[in-house]
Amino acid sequence: MAKIPKKQTTKIILGCENFLAHHLDLVKDKKVGLITNQTGKDSHLNSLIDLFHDNPDMDLVALYGPEHGVYGDAQAGEYISFTKDKKYGLPVFSLYGQSMKPKSGKPKDIDESMRLFDTVADGKFLDDSMIKGVNVLVFDIQDVGTRIYTYIATMAYCMQACANKGIAFIVLDRPNPINGEVLEGPVLEYPEFSSFVGLYPIPVRHGMTIGELAQLFNDRFLPKKVNLTVIPMKGWARNMWFDQTGLPWICPSPNIPTLQTATVYPGQVFLEGTNVSEGRGTKNPFEQFGAPWINGPYLVRKLNALALPGVKFRAVRFSPNFSKFKGKLCSGAQLHILDRTLFQPFITTLHIIQLIKEMYPGKFQFHTGYFDKIVGSASIRQALEKGIPVDKIVREYSAQTKEFSTQRKSYLMY
Repeated sequence: MAKIPKKQTTKIILGCENFLAHHLDLVKDKKVGLITNQTGKDSHLNSLIDLFHDNPDMDLVALYGPEHGVYGDAQAGEYISFTKDKKYGLPVFSLYGQSMKPKSGKPKDIDESMRLFDTVADGKFLDDSMIKGVNVLVFDIQDVGTRIYTYIATMAYCMQACANKGIAFIVLDRPNPINGEVLEGPVLEYPEFSSFVGLYPIPVRHGMTIGELAQLFNDRFLPKKVNLTVIPMKGWARNMWFDQTGLPWICPSPNIPTLQTATVYPGQVFLEGTNVSEGRGTKNPFEQFGAPWINGPYLVRKLNALALPGVKFRAVRFSPNFSKFKGKLCSGAQLHILDRTLFQPFITTLHIIQLIKEMYPGKFQFHTGYFDKIVGSASIRQALEKGIPVDKIVREYSAQTKEFSTQRKSYLMY
């Protein structure tokens, strides 16, 4: 039986609520740009765009959207063009794609688009025309607690642009949905493997909030420091998972529909760098995986024999509506988390990849360049290709993770 979280009685006050109640002096008599998406809501699901626009003490002049867009309706890898907000007529600049050059239609191959476009900085920056007349930029987007997620790179790029132009930058903090205590996975090798899907040397599962990351980036990595203010939450504790906050869950992106998805994501995202479907294009993205050439029941017997902590596997068949193996019947497995406090997503996926590679040596393939970019190192793939046991691979990078745990302490706010 799955471990049931304790109910949370403390009321969480989000950074945006703290800001609107106590910190409007930061934007008084200034023109404000808002970087947000569909997660930019207060605890009562009121839109920050509405709250900012309707506040007499705010002068909201522009909106900026990350990957998937301000409204969260664009699929992964889909270019997003410049538009105007239908409700207020505000300019909506895309931070994912060529903002001033509208593109129509979806990419023919989402997976190839992600592998090509997500590893480069092109089309991801704020240029001067996008922030002309803006005095302060406010960032409020829900993160998922994993390095391989483009929102934190978008934040860093915007911070740098603001630093260069002398524009103040405010981050309205939100919870790390998979808690702020547990760290897992290797630290990205910087700058060799730095990209839009992994910008700075932090572990796969970093255990920090978006505001804490902003402070870390500003202090350690930005070429020029920005005038940064992080508005903290109240009532959030590091050991909390999102379903212990009492806050409503809003999908951070189209393929993270639930907290369960976010829980497995720090491992299963690495299947994007292989020719195995990560379940994208199904109702259970990242929670299930497979391929037409996999024997699901046989694979599941092998996986469950490993007795990996906190997880059981069940044989499944699925046909993705898009992405890898679109319209083809795949056989594979679904992860069922029995105890999320014991479950190790990154290590679990290393076992999955190693086992599939051993079972199907003529079928399994890495998308080498992309896999290395999202892992943040070539050494993990090289070790898997040599058949080195997962336990030994983990020992090789564990000192990096431990060192980062020490480095991050001065940036923790809770």
